[in-house]
Amino acid sequence: MAAAAVRPALPQGPEHRASLLCTPKHRVAASGRRSLSFAARAGLSSGAKVSIPKQWYNLVADLPVKPPPPLHPQTHQPLDPSDLAPLFPDELIRQEVTDERFVDIPEEVVDVYELWRPTPLIRARRLEKLLGTPAKIYYKYEGTSPAGSHKPNTAVPQAWYNAAAGVKNVVTETGAGQWGSALSFASSLFGLNCEVWQVRASFDQKPYRRLMMETWGAKVHPSPSEATAAGRGILAADPASPGSLGIAISEAVEVAATNADTKYCLGSVLNHVLLHQTVIGEECLEQLAALGEAPDVVIGCTGGGSNFGGLAFPFMREKLAGRMSPEFRAVEPAACPTLTKGVYAYDFGDTAGLTPLMKMHTLGHGFVPDPIHAGGLRYHGMAPLISHVYELGFMDAVAIQQTECFQAALQFARTEGIIPAPEPTHAIAAAIREALECKKTGEAKVILMAMCGHGHFDLAAYEKYLRGDMVDLSHPADKLEASLAAVPKI
Repeated sequence: MAAAAVRPALPQGPEHRASLLCTPKHRVAASGRRSLSFAARAGLSSGAKVSIPKQWYNLVADLPVKPPPPLHPQTHQPLDPSDLAPLFPDELIRQEVTDERFVDIPEEVVDVYELWRPTPLIRARRLEKLLGTPAKIYYKYEGTSPAGSHKPNTAVPQAWYNAAAGVKNVVTETGAGQWGSALSFASSLFGLNCEVWQVRASFDQKPYRRLMMETWGAKVHPSPSEATAAGRGILAADPASPGSLGIAISEAVEVAATNADTKYCLGSVLNHVLLHQTVIGEECLEQLAALGEAPDVVIGCTGGGSNFGGLAFPFMREKLAGRMSPEFRAVEPAACPTLTKGVYAYDFGDTAGLTPLMKMHTLGHGFVPDPIHAGGLRYHGMAPLISHVYELGFMDAVAIQQTECFQAALQFARTEGIIPAPEPTHAIAAAIREALECKKTGEAKVILMAMCGHGHFDLAAYEKYLRGDMVDLSHPADKLEASLAAVPKI
């Protein structure tokens, strides 16, 4: 373990913010309710209104090589869509396997999106000034949603499709609690009972996220728990297990698969989840076009991949069509380096081996990452679609230690005013690296990063960093070797 990072000297005091402002304007929604939208403005006297997308974008339709199919966990044969019926309603299964380029967003979903969408695109001029870089840094901020992150972009449609299919109960897992909060919120809107298994390390670190979920009506378990066979098995082997997203997925899937009135919802990884998140990139394309800008590099943190894919995929479409040429960079924690240190192989999406086998970058389904503060990035695998485009060479990836990320977070908070969640601090750190490289070369690149949520319920992590108690955690070689040895040989 490395020593704790030294806190950086950062500017203090007020300074005029000359950023890309997104001014709230009230309007009357089609339902007759007043809702909030944002008009993107570039410090100009007149703003360009940005609309909420009416369709989600499916990158699979434009790929020159299609991704490998998921396999049945017992037969190892390509999965039939009907095999997913115990877990998901029919429309989400259709979206999971579709090759259609665009999928219409239901009006009922758009109606809820209008509570916070479009989200602001902001130019980080004060951060640029601090760094002394010629680069332009823009961030797409998803922290304006009721749950404070990008997760409601898929929680709302998942809850709506389940409710429309007559489902009464939904179950899920959550790491830091962003996804669990989002699904709890969405379930409350559509009359669903929601049960959440939260990774034990985050359950203990972030009690207010649990309270958010309970406020919206959800029942929350620490994972591993005594409520499932999968959880009891983990606790028998390691009573002090900090848990992982893979373990929490096993528990939620077990409950859904054994109860006919219950369906499972997933906050990342699967195609339909990334599909829903493309509202981020579609809006951002329109916002940048209004400014006459195109990104040179697109940066986002990656755990399961929904945040990165949601921003990047529409820009990948534009690159494939020859309309722009950005680079794409995924940023992951050094303690859970799935893309940079994992293998590309068929593996289970959960620890107990209940899910289909997916071709993805994996550290092994038995890998339990150290309890870093970016709980939403502690996942052994990666979205198969992101793994596929990574293998095709359409993007690169970098792993960064958490002390560098929190140093970047303070620089960002003390210039831009927003306290980021621990997960997007990885994107901020990578964007700062890129901006400082531009300072050396003199390049005036346009850097676009995903700011997927605020850190108002993550202040214990900031306290640990500010006191000098945070240390960098790695992935022990023997632990990784053991987990990779258990990856199925397909």
